[in-house]
Amino acid sequence: MPNTSDRQNGDALLEAIEGLRPGDRLEIGTGTYSVSRLWDLSVSGTAAAPIWIVADRDANVSITRPDARQNILNVGQGKPVGYLCLRGLEFTGGSHGIRLGQCRNVWIDQCHIHHTQEVCLSANSADTHQLYLTRNTIHDGNGTAEGMYLGGNNGGVIMSESVIALNHVYNCRGTQGDGIEVKQGSWGNRIAENRVHDCNYPCITVYGTGGKQPNVIERNVCYRSLDSVMQVQGEAIVRNNLLIDGRNAAFASTDHQGKTVNLQVIHNTLVNTTHAFRGGSWNARRKMVLANNVIYSREQNALHFANGHQGVTIAGNVVLGDGPKRGCTLGRGLQDFKQLTWNADDCDATPVAEAPFHHAVAEYRLPTDLYGQARNADSIISGAVVGKATQSKN
Repeated sequence: MPNTSDRQNGDALLEAIEGLRPGDRLEIGTGTYSVSRLWDLSVSGTAAAPIWIVADRDANVSITRPDARQNILNVGQGKPVGYLCLRGLEFTGGSHGIRLGQCRNVWIDQCHIHHTQEVCLSANSADTHQLYLTRNTIHDGNGTAEGMYLGGNNGGVIMSESVIALNHVYNCRGTQGDGIEVKQGSWGNRIAENRVHDCNYPCITVYGTGGKQPNVIERNVCYRSLDSVMQVQGEAIVRNNLLIDGRNAAFASTDHQGKTVNLQVIHNTLVNTTHAFRGGSWNARRKMVLANNVIYSREQNALHFANGHQGVTIAGNVVLGDGPKRGCTLGRGLQDFKQLTWNADDCDATPVAEAPFHHAVAEYRLPTDLYGQARNADSIISGAVVGKATQSKN
């Protein structure tokens, strides 16, 4: 808005948003919009007439606040909100960038959330259902510094049947610093095709569902964590992920606010200098599967079951490093990949022709790989990738 201050822009924006009705579409022009008061967005659309709040075409819309005493934007804190989409907006500053409360069918798409004083995007103050958190760029929060904090400890707040996909999350430092964290009791969610890297805590952390529908964690590329690259407690399907360079492990699973049960880890590629796979709570647990993975450790265990692995289905894996060899074939090293390094500077896990990866078992074959390419049913390749990568690493 010409000839107006950032605060005046912010006041005008809030007034426009508060007047929206089902079916309205607000397109915001280039500018900085500073919000100095508590902002709780409470407008809702309907399934037939959602509300759209979007950046105008080619506009750079930056929404901020002058201090960290409040979150930049709260959605649904005072009353339920649904059928609402925020698209193409930048949020920077404040405490939390966006905090979702009583939300159902809310879509946060192609937003840029960064340099907040706490979590960048959170949904941990009320139950949420059918969130769609897609194609966002999220980085450089502070405080506990999670990129996304979804659900609450011990099932106190639950996110269900939501999609967290195609996001780029990075530089999660602070005192904790998970990239994407889905808390205990949250269920039926799909965490897919995200790129998450350079985190203090795991790039992706997912707890259990409390006996409800499993979470699906698939086709994520994650690398460089000062903890484990991915940590999943249980009650999940973990498939077609590429995980590289964690100080603790590439993939770890242990009891945490619930027991490790019903966990399938299938067709992933795990590459790490220390332990590649750690299953500290897998012994004598029901429905535990580790199949058709490529699991490489340079210096320690490919498979590390600190408390045993009785009853675990282990089949079709290709391994490098110490640990149990039942259900495994030996690999050769990083020469098995087209261009992949232990520190994840290069992340092309395409197998070379000579790679000894043709040992996957048909029972756990997935029809496509990390990049959506078909797997040959007659000669199944272990690991997350069967052909040349179709996504580039920035």
